[in-house]
Amino acid sequence: MKNLTRRQKKQLTRILAGAALFLAGELSGLSGAWSLLFYLPAYLIVGGDVVRKAAQNICSGQVFDENFLMVLATFGAFALGFFSSGEYYPEAVGVMLFYQVGELFQSIAVGNSRRSIAALMDIRPDEANLETAEGEVCQVSPEEVPVGGVIVVKPGEKIPLDGTVLTGASSLNTAALTGEAAPRDVSEGDAVISGCINLTGLLRIRTTKPFAESTVAKILDLVENSSSKKAKAENFITKFARWYTPAVTLCALALALGLPLLGGFSWMDGISRALIFLVVSCPCALVISIPLSFFGGIGGASRCGILVKGGNYLEALAKTGVVVFDKTGTLTKGSFAVAAVHPEPPFAKEELLELAALAESYSSHPISRSLREACGGALDTARVSEVEELSGHGVTARVDGRSVAAGNEKLMGRLGVTAPPCEVPGTIVHLAVDGAYAGQIVIADELKADAAEAVRALRACGVRRTVMLTGDGEAVARRVAAQVGVDELHAGLLPADKVDRVEQLLAQKPAGTNLAFVGDGINDAPVLGRADIGIAMGALGSDAAIEAADVVLMDDAPGKIPLAISIARKALRIVRENIVFALGVKALVLVLGALGRTNMWAAVFADVGVSVIAILNASRMLRVKKNP
Repeated sequence: MKNLTRRQKKQLTRILAGAALFLAGELSGLSGAWSLLFYLPAYLIVGGDVVRKAAQNICSGQVFDENFLMVLATFGAFALGFFSSGEYYPEAVGVMLFYQVGELFQSIAVGNSRRSIAALMDIRPDEANLETAEGEVCQVSPEEVPVGGVIVVKPGEKIPLDGTVLTGASSLNTAALTGEAAPRDVSEGDAVISGCINLTGLLRIRTTKPFAESTVAKILDLVENSSSKKAKAENFITKFARWYTPAVTLCALALALGLPLLGGFSWMDGISRALIFLVVSCPCALVISIPLSFFGGIGGASRCGILVKGGNYLEALAKTGVVVFDKTGTLTKGSFAVAAVHPEPPFAKEELLELAALAESYSSHPISRSLREACGGALDTARVSEVEELSGHGVTARVDGRSVAAGNEKLMGRLGVTAPPCEVPGTIVHLAVDGAYAGQIVIADELKADAAEAVRALRACGVRRTVMLTGDGEAVARRVAAQVGVDELHAGLLPADKVDRVEQLLAQKPAGTNLAFVGDGINDAPVLGRADIGIAMGALGSDAAIEAADVVLMDDAPGKIPLAISIARKALRIVRENIVFALGVKALVLVLGALGRTNMWAAVFADVGVSVIAILNASRMLRVKKNP
């Protein structure tokens, strides 16, 4: 009772009061008009709101819905009771009583599903502690904090905006975002995202985004809008119910009039069978349980740190047969570090590294950051001018008046510079200064801990083909591909090449299956949008990739991909079970009712009983195991 809403408690009270009067009528021994002393008040208490809704809908032009069917059937039963000494009064009340029980079950199930999603809403911070120019701290709305402002987050408080730690060290609880309980340690210089809870130390954070563009705002927007993107099965049921209800009403009318006119049946018998037909045919089980299955799937996935933008994407994800991975930041950590520096005379290692770091000083690419970190100290960007970033090649710039190019072999070839091969595995950054080759820097990336297991799990859950696409050279790509165990790889690709390659893979995929692309970088956004399903690494991924994707993994773990597919397939399996079960039982009782082999109580089970069972089955989506 304590978890019921005020409306649900009121509904339960009406059900109990109506049931008490119904039972009193059954035990009283009264018949005919006298039995109405119990059955009519019971009906009004239990079904008054249904009659009111039906009347309101009829007045607004929305005649054919489940309220109309229930009122028509129960009013008809009362009419039959009037001509049969009250024989049908208990059935009229019983139909409405059990219909309300089904409605209560539905309300509770939907409420539980909404609470599972609403739990995410707790990540929204109510206020931020903004540090003023005078060094004082005042509480303001997160929307009022400017980009570059300094906020103070105390232990136990939520981080209200994305930013970088200026001072302090602490552990963060990221469970609301990632679904993982393990805390994350942060210290000065680390990036932090909104929605995490600060556990231990005091943090001063410089904000990097306004609240409207923060991680927490994007998550809330995704969750709030997920129900607007319906799966094909949901759209089908909506259209089905729109035509189904008037068709059923006409069939019942034909049954009521047709049987007596054909001869051999009384008017009472014809109307009785028509009323049974009406009760059985109410589409509640499908109209409620199917959306609930998808809604529950989205809620269950969100608790595991997987954000699915709508039921249509959940449905498409269940049919995944090909998974295509980007490499950097997806299968690998993207936390590059300089592994080796090979200068050409007359350059020294330190000078070569400094030139590369200065040339890359305006780039946000992980490789560029690793070069700046390896150089150490503050870089004087005033020494740099005429910076040009060449997508898929590298950068060119003027450093201290000299022309510097830093990038891959393609960039060197474009400049007419010969780059010698490198035996050290990793990403090679070649440098040319004033048109002459100056040396190479080897950047190494580390494989994510669950990358290989993710590929194995995908194969185990029926994914037929795994592919890796990367802009890195063949040697580095082959090393990573062998470590994770993908079926095939394509290396040395420009962003446009990735789109072309995905187009080819889409043309080759088996019929009835979908292709999912997993990426994290801004260059992956076009491919994420082109694939059947785009999956973005959310915590560290770029905003463009998250916007373009259909599914977002909040903890950047590839191991969540097979879990997401497992959740989607479970949702679709439950939808199919409910469709087959509901239509099967209803068809059986409809036939038996038309043949006069059943009564109104069987019709009640075929409607309310089937609805309750289907809703309980759909509610299984709220219990999601974190291991597929």
